[in-house]
Amino acid sequence: MGHGSSKELPGTESTNSEGGSTRFSRMKQKLHFHSKDQHHPHLRRIFRRISVSRGNGTSSSSSTSALKLVSAEDFAGIALLTLISADMQFKDRWLACVSLGEQTFRTHISHQTHKPVWNSEKKLMLEKNGPHLARISVFETNRVSKNKLVGYCEIDLLEFLAQDSDSDFEVFELFDPASAGKVVGRISLSCSVEDPIETEKNFARRILGIVDYNEDGQLSFSEFSDLIKAFGNQVADKKKEELFKVADKNGDGVVSMDELAELLAIQQESVPLINCCPVCGEVLEVSDKLNTLVHLSLCFDEGTGNQVMTGGFLTDKQASYGWMFKLSEWAHFSSYDVGLNSGSSASHILVFDRKTKRLVEELIDKKIVLSMRAIYQSKIGLGLMDKGAKEILQSISEKQGREMNTIESARDIPKFVAFFKDQINLAEIKYPLEHFKTFNEFFIRELKPGARPIASVEHDDVAICAADCRLMAFKSVEDSLRFWIKGRKFSIQGLLGNEIYSSAFADGTLVIFRLAPQDYHRFHSPVSGTIDKFVKIPGCLYTVNPIAVNSKYCNVFTQNKREVSIISTAHFGKVAFVAIGATMVGSITFSKKAGDHVKKGDELGYFSFGGSTVICVFEKDVIKIDEDLLANSARSLETLVTVGMSLGVATKKQTKVGMP
Repeated sequence: MGHGSSKELPGTESTNSEGGSTRFSRMKQKLHFHSKDQHHPHLRRIFRRISVSRGNGTSSSSSTSALKLVSAEDFAGIALLTLISADMQFKDRWLACVSLGEQTFRTHISHQTHKPVWNSEKKLMLEKNGPHLARISVFETNRVSKNKLVGYCEIDLLEFLAQDSDSDFEVFELFDPASAGKVVGRISLSCSVEDPIETEKNFARRILGIVDYNEDGQLSFSEFSDLIKAFGNQVADKKKEELFKVADKNGDGVVSMDELAELLAIQQESVPLINCCPVCGEVLEVSDKLNTLVHLSLCFDEGTGNQVMTGGFLTDKQASYGWMFKLSEWAHFSSYDVGLNSGSSASHILVFDRKTKRLVEELIDKKIVLSMRAIYQSKIGLGLMDKGAKEILQSISEKQGREMNTIESARDIPKFVAFFKDQINLAEIKYPLEHFKTFNEFFIRELKPGARPIASVEHDDVAICAADCRLMAFKSVEDSLRFWIKGRKFSIQGLLGNEIYSSAFADGTLVIFRLAPQDYHRFHSPVSGTIDKFVKIPGCLYTVNPIAVNSKYCNVFTQNKREVSIISTAHFGKVAFVAIGATMVGSITFSKKAGDHVKKGDELGYFSFGGSTVICVFEKDVIKIDEDLLANSARSLETLVTVGMSLGVATKKQTKVGMP
């Protein structure tokens, strides 16, 4: 939804540009949620009523009536999540964060205790096909360790809401991010759901309260007119007399709460009446009735009177330090600026995790970031490259590659795993860590069979992701230049080389798979077909980090060392598969040869030590890339994917291809 309004603590007042806080404070006092017992007869969702505790994990007189979801099927609506308390192994100052989708919220700090109590709540929008895997993170905040992540858990809120339990709250184990399976504490939380039908009624009740100046529970025509103006819909404003008559079912000259609720529901389903949120001012571009009502309901509602979590953060790390990256400001930036501010211009990289539907922060040493910005984002840095830096990078990479193949290098494996503690899943690796005799053996590690399921495995007209990576996908080269690749001379012909290039690729679809050092470094075939040829193209070893890719001073993809192969397929025509070397990458190794037939998901090869990139170029108009990948890429936001996830579907009928 992206409105990003940070709720204030109970007892505070907000001011606006139209006349102070008094009226707005009175309005907010009217707009609290009170659950009703009666449900609409055609409601497709099933609920049971529970008592939600507001104390330290025990029932109290302040408990409120709420709903528990019995069936998660087709659910969409508002969930009230409350972080009640935790039981940790030592005393400290504690805060907790909740991350869901592209939003993160934080509690207040509980001081000097091993049993922190927060009773902090937040209303969240949940949809079956939207983000519903919440990450709960607990940080200690003393001066010595600053803000250290101590424990976390991940909870599927739809499953949690649907589970059969008579308890007012549930207790979840908190796991140590540095040690797989190690429990460091427990956290108690509750979650209840607001009846979607009641969402409509409560929203209408709150809306009515804004312009019901005489507080008689009904809207006169003048009050109704003010409401329509607040919705920001000029067409509706011109037809307010007609709308008033439609709403006034009984013809008594006023619009009641029930009449207003019916009008809003009917209008949002046909021609949206509400174009602008009267609270946060955001233009509501989503025509879906429920999304609009939920947005407005969350904007208007302060919850049940408990401490409301502070919002407006992108990740739990930012939230733990209190960096106020307001979602409203973030969302209203141009999508181009947002992505690059999260990559080439910032000291961190934010990517969208496709599996959890959550923003995550990619770990990268700050010193390395500063050095890369100095080299790749300035004319001075470009000058250094032209005066021997390319040869230096080549020499450093070759030396580092040799060192990573020594027996002594194995000592670095535990440190490497510890640094990327929550980004390397040891349970997926085929062999235990002690099996690897050199660092490079670990770097090119294999995964256990079945660790990477292949999407639509029997359907060769569905292409898959070729690597564990951060992905960017563009319908055309023009789109890639607009949103991501900033080199002045980038072209498909420059990428593929004259021997491989054909006019069919000229304005083809481009998919960039960027591998970070912590990733599984074997790459796989995205399609089924026959490998026609391999062509090696010599070049530099620039970094493939967005800092360099988004630089206008160098052309990473067309200047770096790379090896290009062509795969002939029945459904996608010819597909160019480009493995690109990068700084610290000792070699690119292919495990297939020309003439081999590959099934999508088959291993094609691997990169030795370092981060690197694979680029796939499809011929023009032969593939329809998955919408979520295109949408993120249009925001200059990389999507975190794994091998085997769906990439796109063929748009053309099957053609005959020569088999080996």
